[in-house]
Formats: sequence, C-alpha cells, structure tokens
Amino acid sequence: MHIKRVPALFYRTESGNEPVRDWLKSLSAEDRRRIGEDIKTVEYGWPLGMPACRPLGAGLHEIRTDLANNRTARVLFYVDRLQRLVLLHGFIKKTRKTPQEDLDLTKMNKRKHERSRE
Repeated sequence: MHIKRVPALFYRTESGNEPVRDWLKSLSAEDRRRIGEDIKTVEYGWPLGMPACRPLGAGLHEIRTDLANNRTARVLFYVDRLQRLVLLHGFIKKTRKTPQEDLDLTKMNKRKHERSRE
C-alpha cells in the first residue's frame, strides 16, 4: 500500500472560504478530475520536478495540469512544516508567465496560513 508523502490541505481564509476548492467547483467534471489526478501524483510522489511540478521561489511550487482545448491549469502550493501540501491558489493560465497578481495572492495566503496554523 502506498502512503501519501504530503497529504493535500485546502488553504482556508479567516472567513472560512477555501479558494482552491471553490475554484475547482467552478470547473467542469473532466477538468476537476485531471487536476485532482495531478494533485494526487504530487501527494504520493513528492518531491517531484517537471513536468508535474515546478518551483516558483520563496518556498512556492506549482502543479501543472494540461486541460482540453489547449488550456493549462495551475495550482500553487507550499509544503508546510507539518509536511502538508497546502493548496493556496488555482487558476487557468492565459499567458506564458505566471501573472504577478496570482503570485502576490499566493504569497499572501502562504503568510496567513503560516501565522494561523503553526
């Protein structure tokens, strides 16, 4: 039996929202399935490199998922000190470079999670 090396955890805001879970619910069942499979790959295989995962700096990483119609999803995360994969932010990528506002939001969520949970 395989064991998750880093179990995934949805980041929760102070108001109780889970941005990545909410974003996933807005997607089609097929998109959710593909993204979920890639998250599971990281949970069981961490640490992973390309093409599944890419470091973004400052302890942040992205899970990369190819979707139908030439779309690409990204789930940004960090591994906390309790060895959990904290899913901070998700989006459909529209440009080659990860948009700065997505990185800024992810960094802010990471700081909030580190303060509230640890």
